[in-house]
Amino acid sequence: MNADVLDFAQGPQRIICLTEETTEWLYLLGQESRIVGISGYTVRPRRAREEKPKVSAFTSAKIDKILELKPDCVLGFSDLQADIAAALIRHGVQVTIFNQRSVAEIFSMLFQVAAMVGQAEQGLQRIAAMQADLRAMQAAVAQRVAAGTKRPRVFFEEWDVPHISAIRWVSELIGIAGGDDCFAELSLQSLGKNRIIAYGGAIVQRQPDIIFGSWCGKKFRPENVAARVGWGEVPAVQNKQLFEIKSPDILQPGPAALTDGVHKLHHYILQWMDADLKTGNTA
Repeated sequence: MNADVLDFAQGPQRIICLTEETTEWLYLLGQESRIVGISGYTVRPRRAREEKPKVSAFTSAKIDKILELKPDCVLGFSDLQADIAAALIRHGVQVTIFNQRSVAEIFSMLFQVAAMVGQAEQGLQRIAAMQADLRAMQAAVAQRVAAGTKRPRVFFEEWDVPHISAIRWVSELIGIAGGDDCFAELSLQSLGKNRIIAYGGAIVQRQPDIIFGSWCGKKFRPENVAARVGWGEVPAVQNKQLFEIKSPDILQPGPAALTDGVHKLHHYILQWMDADLKTGNTA
């Protein structure tokens, strides 16, 4: 007997995730059975690497392998995956490319994906819990500022040579965590090439109190930062406030950045603020 032509699947059943954030979110929603392929860069959750075939890098993908998996939806991120999306669309595949750059846009993406798989209510509950957590961070910071400390100046280095400063969602999370991004004006530039700080002296002039490094998968070397010419004048170097935030925890525009990534920022920033309160060094 032929299937009823009026029947339809309630949401995609065979999803390819070209980036990590949608994979992690679908696992958190308990919808991992819908995923049939993931990015080779996926490390969150760890079990995804063992359970799902890897079909893409970031700007390239195994189109034939994706087609063999017969996806009914492919989820990706940013204009950098436009060529992959175009190739799949030409083969008749449904593709959704998100382009979230801010914290609010990340929340919007999470809700849309949750709704696509019939988990809108659960998605909203999880989003609300993350928002409450972020507001608690803001309250902890406000309490310390009221007690007499200042917010530290923060330089977030997304790459070392050339120096690339924080993208928008990272800059916003630094603010939520209690710091002030030294190059907040550059964070609105979505492309890394437009956030390059060609002259290291410009960073020294901003006098960051804390430096975070997240070198896109390459290990952050605080000793290399401290050894840069002229950087001995930087408060962060003088006070050994140089810390790594691993890129999967903060440069993923999804659940990781809004949870583990911002918590690590908040930990080091509160540590600095508490020391500042203790010494009374609020100049």
